[in-house]
Amino acid sequence: MGRIGISCLLPASWHFSISPVGCPRILNTNLRQILVISVLAAAVSLLYFSVVIIRNKYGRLSRDKKFQRYLARVTDIEATDTNNPNVNYGIVVDCGSSGSRIFVYCWPRHNGNPHDLLDIRQMRDKNRKPVVMKIKPGISEFATSPEKVSDYISPLLNFAAEHVPRAKHKETPLYILCTAGMRILPESQQKAILEDLLTDIPVHFDFLFSDSHAEVISGKQEGVYAWIGINFVLGRFEHIEDDDEAVVEVNIPGSESSKAILRKRTAGILDMGGVSTQIAYEVPKTVSFASSQQEEVAKNLLAEFNLGCDVHQTEHVYRVYVATFLGFGGNAARQRYEDRIFASTVQKNRLLGKQTGLTPDTPYLDPCLPLDIKDEIQQNGQTLYLRGTGAFDLCRETIQPFMNKTNETQTSLNGVYQPPIHFQNSEFYGFSEFYYCTEDVLRMGGDYSAAAFTRAAKDYCATKWSILRERFDRGLYASHADLHRLKYQCFKSAWMFEVFHRGFSFPVNYKNLKTALQVYDKEVQWTLGAILYRTRFLPLRYGCEFGNENPTEDASLHPRHRGQWVWLFGVLLALAVGRMGESGRSDLVFPTGASSLPSPPSQQRRHKSAYSQLPVP
Repeated sequence: MGRIGISCLLPASWHFSISPVGCPRILNTNLRQILVISVLAAAVSLLYFSVVIIRNKYGRLSRDKKFQRYLARVTDIEATDTNNPNVNYGIVVDCGSSGSRIFVYCWPRHNGNPHDLLDIRQMRDKNRKPVVMKIKPGISEFATSPEKVSDYISPLLNFAAEHVPRAKHKETPLYILCTAGMRILPESQQKAILEDLLTDIPVHFDFLFSDSHAEVISGKQEGVYAWIGINFVLGRFEHIEDDDEAVVEVNIPGSESSKAILRKRTAGILDMGGVSTQIAYEVPKTVSFASSQQEEVAKNLLAEFNLGCDVHQTEHVYRVYVATFLGFGGNAARQRYEDRIFASTVQKNRLLGKQTGLTPDTPYLDPCLPLDIKDEIQQNGQTLYLRGTGAFDLCRETIQPFMNKTNETQTSLNGVYQPPIHFQNSEFYGFSEFYYCTEDVLRMGGDYSAAAFTRAAKDYCATKWSILRERFDRGLYASHADLHRLKYQCFKSAWMFEVFHRGFSFPVNYKNLKTALQVYDKEVQWTLGAILYRTRFLPLRYGCEFGNENPTEDASLHPRHRGQWVWLFGVLLALAVGRMGESGRSDLVFPTGASSLPSPPSQQRRHKSAYSQLPVP
């Protein structure tokens, strides 16, 4: 007898065929059987369409939950729950040139996914204030009396000990990292200071403090840590969740022969302080060098490191370029500029018999000062009198030689090697002077536009000093803008512009620079990046290699598992209908093998790999 085949796009186990003989028998079944079949069919249909809706909703909820976790990290202002045994702590002491600051961080138990980083945030006290304390002077002041260093730093450690629960002290890592002030000391004095810390601190405190936890870090390390901290707060180390997110193609360092991977685009950072300027950004592509000498120089400027807990996983391997330029900070640059003005003017006066700048009536005309402002340069008992002309373009032209650019390709300030930047697919954040120059007076911090900035800077420079003072007295500028800022705003605007566009070679139409004082209302310190990097293997303690031991959601509610439930329910329905038909000798037939249900895929994966400590970048 012929059969009528009925097929639709459903799982294989749902496919069946019906013979003409079977149809009447089903249609002639009693009312109870019809009701059962109808209810089951309606239930399957309802469940199927529910899954379609829930699957879409789950995707949105997943992103929403991720966003909520992200906001919780970057805007968290709640007091840290010190009674929660699953909260862990870490301490970093930043020993700078003018003082030392201690930062206490905390993080919840790792989620068990080896692809995720620890969710580290700053600890907050009962008053919701960050647990931070600063003391003066800088640790380098004890270069000749290293035996006093432990006493000097004890107030900071006592402060941390009061906030970290006593039961957590022995498992709380303590890092004492020294920067600029210590770098200039002889190695013997550095060693004596660190030795005193390593000897005395374990006697008085129970923190996890080993020999590698106290050191003098390089400017390169400090720059890498700052880059890590900024990108962590921006969420750039997380997985791609949205098609609209900016991504970049990356050649993983050490595996250039492998296929490039796509991951979130990280942000570069520009930081111009009073003395120095620093740039740091990821170099996603394999770099080439013009010469062996350039390659040797580049080795000191490129850092390659893995932020993940598994050294064999490459998704958190980064190649970052970091360069620091002493003398290129805003104040140091002004000092260099004034030194040259003074020397050249004195020499011209002597050779040409002029009196330029020797009296207030014959001032040196400085294009980098606001119009009609009066200023002085004093050196070696002599005074050079200045008067501003407020010529922004001439100021830029005057300071261009200070960039020390060369004709070589792939170089920046002072002719230092700089790997290519993909200007069409990159993003940078400008801190310190980049923000002060754009916001304090010009009130245009945030998204940077070279055209808008130059217009505003020209207008400011060309405005008479008396008018600028009047605006200042009326409170029209930022609250922390002072007269020093007003006086040197014209110079610093030109300096920032030239460093960015001529020194670092960013095109004038570059649209992806954001000048900022904070990131998501938080001042991000390099210490955050330091503890992220130095604690990257801690997830192993939390069962990283065994998958997620403490899932936050019931695994059976995942969309993939919901689909399996629908599939299983459909098979059961078909079996039930088959049993009814079998009692009436119906010809409902399953294809061969359909009765054998495949096992659902394993939800946990074991990683058996050797983990080794990477060198600090």
